[in-house]
Amino acid sequence: MSPVVTAAAARRSAEEQAQFDHALRTLFEEHIAFNRVLGLEIVSVEPGNVRGSFDMRPELVGSSLHGRLHGGVVSSVLDAMAGLALMVEIGASRPTESMQQVLHRFARMGTIDLRIDFLRQGIGRRFDATAEVTRLGGRIGSVQMALHNDEGRLIATGAAAYVLA
Repeated sequence: MSPVVTAAAARRSAEEQAQFDHALRTLFEEHIAFNRVLGLEIVSVEPGNVRGSFDMRPELVGSSLHGRLHGGVVSSVLDAMAGLALMVEIGASRPTESMQQVLHRFARMGTIDLRIDFLRQGIGRRFDATAEVTRLGGRIGSVQMALHNDEGRLIATGAAAYVLA
């Protein structure tokens, strides 16, 4: 009879978790080319506390007359952060899987529904995005996102669903 693996025994070591967190940051900041275009920097990859930020640059302006952030940038950043939040939660919910197994799941993920509510003009020098998983099912994950400017003003919110299979 095989021994029962408890949740505590199944957790990654601190070193393994640090490697996993680094791999997620590297994937999202360096290997996803569009995230590099956006200048997306991953600030936190803790379950329940996924955050990223980016600086305003001329390439991200949607209205040259007003100097505000392009709506596509807002949508793309919130979509990327939601995907990252799901990867963090998947990793936390599968502590016995290797980093490569969890990262392989990312290749099979896809956005199936994305709703963005633009609440204010995207004006600021720096923007901070957050994402929180509201449901992680076997095949579908749901996430809530928010984007704030450097003055703490809420610029946009989002809700999304992703296929995880």
